Amino acid sequence: MVIGALSISAGHIAMTFDQLFLLALLLLVIGSGLLKGNISAQVGALYPQEDEARRTRGFVIFSTGINIGAVVGPLLCGLLAQVYGWHYGFGIAAIFMLLGLATYLYGYRYLPARVKRKKFEGSRLTAAERRIVYALIAVMIITIFQSTSYYQLYNVNPIWIQQHVTAAVGSFKIPVPWYQSLNSSFSIAGVPLVFWIWRRQALRRREPDELAKIGTGAWIAAASNLSLVAAIFVSGDAPVHPMWPFLYSALLGISFLYYWPTLLALVSRAAPAKVNATLMGLAFMSLFISNNLIGWIGGFYEKMSPAQFWTMHAAIAIVGAILVVLFGRRLSRLLHPVAQQGVSRTS
Repeated sequence: MVIGALSISAGHIAMTFDQLFLLALLLLVIGSGLLKGNISAQVGALYPQEDEARRTRGFVIFSTGINIGAVVGPLLCGLLAQVYGWHYGFGIAAIFMLLGLATYLYGYRYLPARVKRKKFEGSRLTAAERRIVYALIAVMIITIFQSTSYYQLYNVNPIWIQQHVTAAVGSFKIPVPWYQSLNSSFSIAGVPLVFWIWRRQALRRREPDELAKIGTGAWIAAASNLSLVAAIFVSGDAPVHPMWPFLYSALLGISFLYYWPTLLALVSRAAPAKVNATLMGLAFMSLFISNNLIGWIGGFYEKMSPAQFWTMHAAIAIVGAILVVLFGRRLSRLLHPVAQQGVSRTS
């Protein structure tokens, strides 16, 4: 964690020098690899293995902190870059990373103590543990569909907004990047709503398990893309009202809360201790695959009508939702609860 944070800080500092651009990217990649999987595993260690509900909520809070950075970071760094130059924008990012590291080290005393592995535990996975690993990888593959549908928000969607959405409301011109910040804002503002829904369901003993929540996120992602299709048909030849991309971003923000923190919580709970942080890193690799697919699929934007393009993304999310319907119960039986499958684990 510490090495990763220092590497990211060094990467941002290196970004302030044009000649160190490639080294900066390398430091940022290495730092992210060291930081993301390990900090996610540490969040999971805060909760007892059997406390599925609180663990999922904990990862929602964790993701909310990330989204606060996603809202404030571009606004602050972008403003500094615009006023003083990009070098200052990257410099302030390095300072905030170091402040984050200092906060982490100050609070480290409150993290659970490291639990020593059994002396002869070994590094080989048992047959039961391998089945769990394969099931988790299958869930990650399923989430690639809705991640692909979700993250087009940051690729083609700004181009579509620039081309087809009314730029101003009254005398105020809406900056296109604000729609992306709206998504993170709704991922923050939607937390109390999602917690309230889950709490109400839990009181009736009807709170969905992790796979069902991931599937719900896929359906919401599909609905968000269909909202753009509806906007295109309602507007006809006229520019689309900003209300529609606003709704699109809002629904995607709620979709994120349902599927991504839940996936991290599931991996944290179910993955064998020997490969827990590794599988956390693999979960982030699913985003790498999604973002590569997004770039490839984005190439079809010029060959399709906007309505066809966003309908395709709704269909991609629906594929993920249907896969949960088809295989969710079988995967849930493999992954929940681990303790009943006789799997030996350390925290």
